[in-house]
Amino acid sequence: MPRLSEVIAALENLWPAERAESWDAVGTVVGDPDQEVRRVLFAVDPVQEIVDEAVKLGADLLVTHHPLYLRGTTTVAATHFKGRVVHTLIKNDIALHVAHTNADTADPGVSDALAGALDLRVVRPLVPDLTDATGRRGLGRICELDHPLPLREFAAQAAERLPATAQGIRVAGDAEAVVRTVAVSGGSGDSLFDVVRAAGVDAFLTADLRHHPASEARAHSPLALLDAAHWATEWPWCELGAAQLDEISDREGWDLRVHVSRTVTDPWTAHAASNPTSSAMGAPN
Repeated sequence: MPRLSEVIAALENLWPAERAESWDAVGTVVGDPDQEVRRVLFAVDPVQEIVDEAVKLGADLLVTHHPLYLRGTTTVAATHFKGRVVHTLIKNDIALHVAHTNADTADPGVSDALAGALDLRVVRPLVPDLTDATGRRGLGRICELDHPLPLREFAAQAAERLPATAQGIRVAGDAEAVVRTVAVSGGSGDSLFDVVRAAGVDAFLTADLRHHPASEARAHSPLALLDAAHWATEWPWCELGAAQLDEISDREGWDLRVHVSRTVTDPWTAHAASNPTSSAMGAPN
Protein backbone atom coordinates (compact mmCIF):
# COMPACT_ATOMS: atom_id res chain seq x y z
CA MET A 1 0.00 0.00 0.00
CA PRO A 2 1.30 3.49 -0.80
CA ARG A 3 1.86 6.11 1.87
CA LEU A 4 -0.26 9.24 1.83
CA SER A 5 2.81 11.24 0.84
CA GLU A 6 3.19 9.11 -2.30
CA VAL A 7 -0.45 9.49 -3.31
CA ILE A 8 -0.36 13.24 -2.67
CA ALA A 9 2.78 13.53 -4.81
CA ALA A 10 0.86 11.86 -7.65
CA LEU A 11 -2.11 14.21 -7.19
CA GLU A 12 0.19 17.24 -7.09
CA ASN A 13 1.67 16.08 -10.38
CA LEU A 14 -1.83 16.08 -11.89
CA TRP A 15 -2.86 19.38 -10.31
CA PRO A 16 0.21 21.35 -9.13
CA ALA A 17 -0.62 23.71 -6.28
CA GLU A 18 1.39 26.51 -7.90
CA ARG A 19 -1.16 26.63 -10.74
CA ALA A 20 -3.98 27.55 -8.35
CA GLU A 21 -5.20 31.14 -8.18
CA SER A 22 -3.50 33.27 -5.51
CA TRP A 23 -6.74 33.54 -3.50
CA ASP A 24 -7.35 29.79 -3.52
CA ALA A 25 -6.73 27.23 -0.76
CA VAL A 26 -5.62 23.92 -2.27
CA GLY A 27 -3.51 21.00 -1.13
CA THR A 28 -3.65 18.69 1.87
CA VAL A 29 -5.82 19.96 4.73
CA VAL A 30 -5.69 16.93 7.05
CA GLY A 31 -3.52 13.83 6.99
CA ASP A 32 -0.38 12.06 8.24
CA PRO A 33 2.14 11.72 5.37
CA ASP A 34 3.17 8.28 6.68
CA GLN A 35 -0.31 6.75 6.85
CA GLU A 36 -1.16 4.00 4.37
CA VAL A 37 -3.82 4.63 1.76
CA ARG A 38 -6.07 1.82 0.56
CA ARG A 39 -9.31 3.55 -0.38
CA VAL A 40 -9.87 7.00 -1.88
CA LEU A 41 -13.15 8.87 -2.28
CA PHE A 42 -13.62 11.75 -4.76
CA ALA A 43 -16.36 14.36 -4.19
CA VAL A 44 -17.13 18.00 -4.99
CA ASP A 45 -17.77 19.32 -1.47
CA PRO A 46 -15.98 18.57 1.85
CA VAL A 47 -19.23 18.67 3.84
CA GLN A 48 -20.23 16.46 6.76
CA GLU A 49 -22.45 14.24 4.60
CA ILE A 50 -19.50 13.42 2.36
CA VAL A 51 -17.13 12.89 5.30
CA ASP A 52 -19.65 10.49 6.87
CA GLU A 53 -19.77 8.65 3.55
CA ALA A 54 -15.97 8.40 3.58
CA VAL A 55 -16.11 6.95 7.10
CA LYS A 56 -18.73 4.37 6.08
CA LEU A 57 -16.69 3.44 3.01
CA GLY A 58 -13.52 2.99 5.05
CA ALA A 59 -11.67 5.57 2.97
CA ASP A 60 -8.20 6.69 3.97
CA LEU A 61 -8.22 9.75 1.70
CA LEU A 62 -10.95 12.15 0.60
CA VAL A 63 -10.21 14.27 -2.47
CA THR A 64 -12.57 17.21 -3.04
CA HIS A 65 -12.80 19.98 -5.58
CA HIS A 66 -13.98 22.68 -3.20
CA PRO A 67 -11.78 23.85 -0.33
CA LEU A 68 -12.81 23.37 3.28
CA TYR A 69 -11.28 26.64 4.52
CA LEU A 70 -11.12 29.07 1.60
CA ARG A 71 -10.73 32.18 3.75
CA GLY A 72 -8.83 30.72 6.67
CA THR A 73 -9.96 30.22 10.24
CA THR A 74 -8.87 30.70 13.84
CA THR A 75 -10.53 27.53 15.16
CA VAL A 76 -11.32 23.94 14.29
CA ALA A 77 -13.61 23.49 17.30
CA ALA A 78 -16.32 20.87 16.74
CA THR A 79 -18.92 23.48 17.74
CA HIS A 80 -18.64 24.76 14.13
CA PHE A 81 -19.70 22.64 11.16
CA LYS A 82 -16.29 22.86 9.50
CA GLY A 83 -14.62 22.01 12.78
CA ARG A 84 -16.82 18.90 13.00
CA VAL A 85 -15.58 17.90 9.57
CA VAL A 86 -11.98 18.18 10.73
CA HIS A 87 -12.68 16.24 13.94
CA THR A 88 -14.43 13.45 12.02
CA LEU A 89 -11.58 13.18 9.53
CA ILE A 90 -8.87 13.02 12.18
CA LYS A 91 -10.76 10.60 14.45
CA ASN A 92 -11.15 8.21 11.53
CA ASP A 93 -7.64 8.63 10.07
CA ILE A 94 -8.99 10.10 6.83
CA ALA A 95 -6.84 12.60 4.97
CA LEU A 96 -8.37 15.49 2.97
CA HIS A 97 -6.79 16.87 -0.18
CA VAL A 98 -8.22 19.73 -2.28
CA ALA A 99 -7.73 20.43 -6.00
CA HIS A 100 -9.71 23.53 -6.97
CA THR A 101 -8.58 26.18 -9.48
CA ASN A 102 -5.48 24.08 -10.22
CA ALA A 103 -7.90 21.38 -11.43
CA ASP A 104 -10.01 23.94 -13.32
CA THR A 105 -7.14 24.83 -15.65
CA ALA A 106 -5.48 21.40 -15.85
CA ASP A 107 -5.15 19.31 -19.01
CA PRO A 108 -7.46 17.48 -18.69
CA GLY A 109 -9.41 19.50 -16.15
CA VAL A 110 -12.85 20.33 -14.84
CA SER A 111 -14.16 21.78 -18.11
CA ASP A 112 -12.81 18.85 -20.14
CA ALA A 113 -14.81 16.54 -17.88
CA LEU A 114 -17.88 18.76 -18.31
CA ALA A 115 -17.48 18.73 -22.10
CA GLY A 116 -17.08 14.95 -22.03
CA ALA A 117 -20.28 14.54 -20.01
CA LEU A 118 -22.10 16.62 -22.64
CA ASP A 119 -20.53 14.66 -25.51
CA LEU A 120 -18.87 17.79 -26.87
CA ARG A 121 -15.63 17.85 -28.83
CA VAL A 122 -13.05 20.13 -27.17
CA VAL A 123 -11.32 22.51 -29.59
CA ARG A 124 -9.21 24.68 -27.27
CA PRO A 125 -9.21 26.46 -23.88
CA LEU A 126 -11.52 29.43 -23.49
CA VAL A 127 -8.88 31.35 -21.52
CA PRO A 128 -5.50 29.78 -22.38
CA ASP A 129 -2.76 29.42 -19.79
CA LEU A 130 0.00 31.47 -21.40
CA THR A 131 2.67 29.44 -19.58
CA ASP A 132 1.57 26.25 -21.37
CA ALA A 133 3.52 25.73 -24.59
CA THR A 134 1.07 23.04 -25.74
CA GLY A 135 -1.86 25.47 -25.64
CA ARG A 136 -4.06 22.87 -23.93
CA ARG A 137 -4.28 24.18 -20.36
CA GLY A 138 -6.51 27.04 -19.31
CA LEU A 139 -9.89 28.04 -17.95
CA GLY A 140 -13.02 26.78 -19.69
CA ARG A 141 -13.19 25.08 -23.07
CA ILE A 142 -14.46 25.97 -26.53
CA CYS A 143 -16.27 22.99 -28.00
CA GLU A 144 -18.14 21.77 -31.03
CA LEU A 145 -21.19 19.56 -31.38
CA ASP A 146 -20.85 16.57 -33.70
CA HIS A 147 -24.31 17.41 -35.02
CA PRO A 148 -25.87 20.90 -34.71
CA LEU A 149 -28.98 21.05 -32.52
CA PRO A 150 -31.68 23.61 -31.79
CA LEU A 151 -31.03 25.28 -28.44
CA ARG A 152 -34.05 23.58 -26.84
CA GLU A 153 -32.70 20.13 -27.81
CA PHE A 154 -29.20 20.92 -26.65
CA ALA A 155 -30.58 22.13 -23.31
CA ALA A 156 -32.63 18.95 -22.93
CA GLN A 157 -29.56 16.88 -23.75
CA ALA A 158 -27.53 18.76 -21.14
CA ALA A 159 -30.23 18.23 -18.53
CA GLU A 160 -30.25 14.51 -19.30
CA ARG A 161 -26.48 14.01 -19.24
CA LEU A 162 -25.51 16.11 -16.23
CA PRO A 163 -26.31 14.85 -12.72
CA ALA A 164 -29.90 15.57 -11.75
CA THR A 165 -30.46 18.59 -9.51
CA ALA A 166 -33.47 20.60 -8.37
CA GLN A 167 -32.44 23.47 -10.66
CA GLY A 168 -31.96 21.51 -13.86
CA ILE A 169 -30.91 23.80 -16.74
CA ARG A 170 -32.07 27.41 -17.12
CA VAL A 171 -31.95 28.73 -20.67
CA ALA A 172 -31.80 32.22 -22.16
CA GLY A 173 -32.12 32.58 -25.92
CA ASP A 174 -34.14 31.61 -28.98
CA ALA A 175 -35.22 27.99 -28.41
CA GLU A 176 -35.00 27.25 -32.15
CA ALA A 177 -31.58 28.86 -32.70
CA VAL A 178 -29.06 26.34 -34.03
CA VAL A 179 -26.16 25.50 -31.73
CA ARG A 180 -22.94 24.38 -33.38
CA THR A 181 -20.29 25.72 -31.01
CA VAL A 182 -20.40 25.96 -27.21
CA ALA A 183 -18.16 27.43 -24.54
CA VAL A 184 -18.25 25.54 -21.24
CA SER A 185 -16.87 26.42 -17.83
CA GLY A 186 -17.45 24.32 -14.75
CA GLY A 187 -18.54 26.34 -11.74
CA SER A 188 -19.35 30.06 -11.69
CA GLY A 189 -18.83 31.52 -15.16
CA ASP A 190 -20.47 34.92 -15.54
CA SER A 191 -17.10 36.70 -15.21
CA LEU A 192 -16.20 35.17 -18.59
CA PHE A 193 -18.85 36.79 -20.78
CA ASP A 194 -16.42 39.11 -22.61
CA VAL A 195 -14.09 36.29 -23.63
CA VAL A 196 -17.02 34.03 -24.53
CA ARG A 197 -18.43 36.69 -26.86
CA ALA A 198 -14.99 37.18 -28.39
CA ALA A 199 -14.83 33.45 -29.09
CA GLY A 200 -17.89 33.77 -31.33
CA VAL A 201 -19.63 30.65 -30.03
CA ASP A 202 -23.36 30.03 -30.28
CA ALA A 203 -23.92 29.15 -26.62
CA PHE A 204 -22.30 29.26 -23.20
CA LEU A 205 -22.97 26.57 -20.58
CA THR A 206 -21.82 27.29 -17.04
CA ALA A 207 -23.31 27.84 -13.55
CA ASP A 208 -24.31 30.57 -11.10
CA LEU A 209 -25.41 33.08 -13.72
CA ARG A 210 -26.71 36.26 -12.08
CA HIS A 211 -29.53 38.46 -13.34
CA HIS A 212 -27.61 41.61 -14.38
CA PRO A 213 -24.59 39.96 -16.07
CA ALA A 214 -26.90 37.54 -17.90
CA SER A 215 -29.26 40.35 -18.98
CA GLU A 216 -26.36 42.43 -20.24
CA ALA A 217 -24.85 39.45 -22.05
CA ARG A 218 -28.12 38.86 -23.88
CA ALA A 219 -28.35 42.55 -24.82
CA HIS A 220 -24.84 42.46 -26.28
CA SER A 221 -25.33 39.54 -28.66
CA PRO A 222 -27.55 36.56 -29.55
CA LEU A 223 -25.31 34.32 -27.43
CA ALA A 224 -27.49 31.63 -25.82
CA LEU A 225 -26.98 30.95 -22.12
CA LEU A 226 -27.41 27.67 -20.29
CA ASP A 227 -27.20 27.90 -16.51
CA ALA A 228 -26.72 24.57 -14.74
CA ALA A 229 -26.27 23.87 -11.04
CA HIS A 230 -22.74 24.62 -9.82
CA TRP A 231 -22.35 21.16 -8.30
CA ALA A 232 -23.57 19.43 -11.46
CA THR A 233 -21.04 21.17 -13.72
CA GLU A 234 -18.13 20.11 -11.50
CA TRP A 235 -19.15 16.59 -10.49
CA PRO A 236 -17.93 15.02 -13.80
CA TRP A 237 -14.39 16.01 -12.75
CA CYS A 238 -14.68 13.56 -9.84
CA GLU A 239 -15.00 10.69 -12.30
CA LEU A 240 -12.12 12.06 -14.36
CA GLY A 241 -9.87 12.48 -11.32
CA ALA A 242 -10.74 9.02 -10.04
CA ALA A 243 -9.89 7.49 -13.42
CA GLN A 244 -6.57 9.34 -13.48
CA LEU A 245 -5.66 8.09 -10.00
CA ASP A 246 -6.75 4.56 -10.96
CA GLU A 247 -4.36 4.68 -13.90
CA ILE A 248 -1.52 5.85 -11.66
CA SER A 249 -2.34 3.12 -9.13
CA ASP A 250 -2.17 0.44 -11.83
CA ARG A 251 1.11 1.81 -13.14
CA GLU A 252 2.67 1.96 -9.68
CA GLY A 253 1.22 -1.37 -8.52
CA TRP A 254 -0.57 0.28 -5.58
CA ASP A 255 -3.86 -1.67 -5.78
CA LEU A 256 -5.86 1.36 -4.58
CA ARG A 257 -9.64 1.25 -4.46
CA VAL A 258 -10.85 4.57 -5.88
CA HIS A 259 -14.50 5.61 -5.51
CA VAL A 260 -16.66 8.55 -6.62
CA SER A 261 -19.41 9.88 -4.37
CA ARG A 262 -22.85 9.98 -5.97
CA THR A 263 -24.23 12.02 -3.09
CA VAL A 264 -25.82 15.25 -4.35
CA THR A 265 -24.43 18.12 -2.30
CA ASP A 266 -25.99 20.88 -4.36
CA PRO A 267 -27.62 23.10 -1.70
CA TRP A 268 -30.90 23.52 -3.61
CA THR A 269 -33.28 20.67 -2.87
CA ALA A 270 -36.53 21.50 -4.67
CA HIS A 271 -37.88 23.49 -7.60
CA ALA A 272 -41.38 24.90 -7.99
CA ALA A 273 -42.05 25.89 -11.58
CA SER A 274 -44.03 29.04 -12.31
CA ASN A 275 -47.54 28.61 -13.67
CA PRO A 276 -47.10 29.09 -17.45
CA THR A 277 -50.65 30.45 -17.83
CA SER A 278 -49.77 33.43 -15.64
CA SER A 279 -46.76 34.54 -17.67
CA ALA A 280 -48.87 36.60 -20.08
CA MET A 281 -50.45 38.53 -17.24
CA GLY A 282 -47.25 40.31 -16.26
CA ALA A 283 -45.89 40.81 -12.78
CA PRO A 284 -48.32 40.96 -9.86
CA ASN A 285 -49.44 44.42 -8.74
